[in-house]
Amino acid sequence: MSRAPGAGARPRLLRFEGWIAGLGTSSGTRVVLGHWQRSPFGPFSDVMLERADGERLLLAPTRQTADFIGSTYVFDTVRVVPVRVEVAHHTWTVTAGPLELRFVAERRGPLGAVLRAVPGALARRPWWSTLTDGPARLLLPGVRTRGSAGAGRREWYGARDLRPVRVVSAFFEGADLGATTPVEPPVRFGFGSVPRKPSLVRVTTTVALAPE
Repeated sequence: MSRAPGAGARPRLLRFEGWIAGLGTSSGTRVVLGHWQRSPFGPFSDVMLERADGERLLLAPTRQTADFIGSTYVFDTVRVVPVRVEVAHHTWTVTAGPLELRFVAERRGPLGAVLRAVPGALARRPWWSTLTDGPARLLLPGVRTRGSAGAGRREWYGARDLRPVRVVSAFFEGADLGATTPVEPPVRFGFGSVPRKPSLVRVTTTVALAPE
């Protein structure tokens, strides 16, 4: 008996290792920065914004990364623009097309210390993210460490550090976005949001592509 194409095929796994920063501003705009030191596309950074009126915007550095992220998550607008991230001591400076952002990563708390002890090899395992999904929901409402994504994909997040952040300055198209606020309401790009308290998370993200 012949097997149908794709039947029983194991999904291809793609891994992204780096940092995700999520923060709210008093203007109502919420910002999610992905700063990926290792990825199938090489090192790159991207920014997702949800405006106060609900518009979801992706700022990505190349058409390839824009297409991949845009098919994995949901956006109303996608722009391909230069995205630059500089880190000096604990200050992060982000320039992404119309966005200019500077924030400070502050001293980690007890949960950050626990996550920092998670070995990288463990954080890469989907079963670990499945195991931590329940505790993550209890400790960080709105956060999910596993779920379904666009294009028939599935995702797992393995966190390895957590630090609170404080906005120094944030401008979009020259307009001041205001001071740091909680990420409220939660962002609606995918199956889960970032922590409500503005945070910087070191993470390994595993994406399983749909079998062909």
